[in-house]
Amino acid sequence: MNWEQLLSLKRYGDKSKRIRIEQDETRLGFEVDYDRIVFSSAFRSLQDKTQVIPFSKTDFVHTRLTHSLEVSVVARTLGRLAGEELLNKNPNLKEIDGYKSNDFGAIVATAALAHDIGNPPFGHSGEKAIGYYFSNGKGKRFKEMLDPIQYQDLCNFEGNANGFKILVQDQDGIPGGLRLSYATLGSFIKYPKASLPIKPSNHVADKKFGVFQSQLNFFKELMNDLDMVDNINNRFHRHPLAYLVEAADDICYTIIDFEDGINLGWIPESYALEYLINLVKDSLDQKKFSTLKHTPQRMAYLRALAINSLIKDSVSIFLENEKEILEGNFKYALLDKSKYKAQIEDVISLSIKNVYRSQEVLQKEIIGYKVISNLLNAFVSAAHNKFLNKESSFDKLLLRLIPDGTPLVKETLYLTILNATCFVASLSDGKAKELSKKIK
Repeated sequence: MNWEQLLSLKRYGDKSKRIRIEQDETRLGFEVDYDRIVFSSAFRSLQDKTQVIPFSKTDFVHTRLTHSLEVSVVARTLGRLAGEELLNKNPNLKEIDGYKSNDFGAIVATAALAHDIGNPPFGHSGEKAIGYYFSNGKGKRFKEMLDPIQYQDLCNFEGNANGFKILVQDQDGIPGGLRLSYATLGSFIKYPKASLPIKPSNHVADKKFGVFQSQLNFFKELMNDLDMVDNINNRFHRHPLAYLVEAADDICYTIIDFEDGINLGWIPESYALEYLINLVKDSLDQKKFSTLKHTPQRMAYLRALAINSLIKDSVSIFLENEKEILEGNFKYALLDKSKYKAQIEDVISLSIKNVYRSQEVLQKEIIGYKVISNLLNAFVSAAHNKFLNKESSFDKLLLRLIPDGTPLVKETLYLTILNATCFVASLSDGKAKELSKKIK
């Protein structure tokens, strides 16, 4: 891979190359990407989607929206710091092509802003609920009607693939969806592969999948344009900047979910301070820290130090391994190689025990399972019946609840079922619960 192609400003439908040096400096193409995400309805729905705690009405607990904004802020700094060094190592990018460090920051910030845009209600348990519906629930009846890879898309429903679908799918009169730059789209894709074949691998890019069959043709065009195709091994590379997007997410959920647990009283302050101080002891100003009398002040100070330390460490790891990353051979998330790995694992283990596995979270995830199953049974069945021209009066009423312009019945059963499923995935936690209650 090479940086000139990886930083492509091209958008869906472009017939000629967009040149960086010809860009309007007051409104760069990469910054336009950011604006388009912010003003999208899919992004707005994140304000009522679970980060950790479903249905939380506590104002200091993060939603997917606040989490995405914070990840974007961290990602922007990661991109700018890395970009500055990359331009020094590759002077032609700056002197001939006109790229600046802020370009890297804008690309990574936008991809990070959108990184959870495809997540269904109730977080990762929502993904599992959708998959269970098709693999073991009433959706299993579609197994014999679909190709194996189409059925796998549904059984292993993935928020990352749904996010890519949201960003690029055609809308009425708007081909190419949000028409983001190829550099931003490439950086968004953490897992550049389809749901099948499942090839066991220790490469971080193979952990999940990132594209449904419905977007596969454009995905391949994007990969070719960015020079992210590995023809020798018959696979696709991960965009180098996706490592920085991933690092921003890892930094935020490690620190911020931990902070939520403290603010809720689920993690004792004494534990919290001990764990975070271990992480930031090299940069901790003991005199300043001793003047902070209240928990929120102490937490804010330690959080800022922790995030700053992890940002610097992540950029250092990225730059040290740039060659291997460009060759597609770097198999790890950046924080897997962090010098703070032991401290990070301590923080995460306490969050798992006291937050992710708390009775409150588990009980609300169970509610989410039932809500999603109920909604899928209603909307997938109605869409299927309409595809067959056999919809009942109730089906017609249900389908009228779907907003105008939302893709639904298409030329194949797979696309129809996938669209109905993605509609359910687009709902906020509160809206999903409300709709399920009304239908039931």
